[in-house]
Amino acid sequence: MNNKLYVGNLSFHLTSEDLGDFFTQAGTVESAKVIEDRDTGRSRGFGFVEMSSEDEATAAIEQLNGEDFEGRNIVVNAARPREERGGSGGNRNRGRGHGGGYNRW
Repeated sequence: MNNKLYVGNLSFHLTSEDLGDFFTQAGTVESAKVIEDRDTGRSRGFGFVEMSSEDEATAAIEQLNGEDFEGRNIVVNAARPREERGGSGGNRNRGRGHGGGYNRW
């Protein structure tokens, strides 16, 4: 396991600072980020917290998973590595036999 945590079921009004402050009860927080919608800037209801060590990350999972935070029972677990997205260059018709160019339907 690493020291980066996924935190889900967050209240939509929370900030990254609120998230980091909440996690200090489990140890030293290196960084905290609430993920926001790219277009609206509104929270997407989840975020990531990086603790200073694996031991503190494990303690945070054990201590805070399922706990009430601003009226919601949060989900805390080890963050998985980000998966690479396949880059098709924006051509969503690729591989569908449409012959390129214009959509014909």
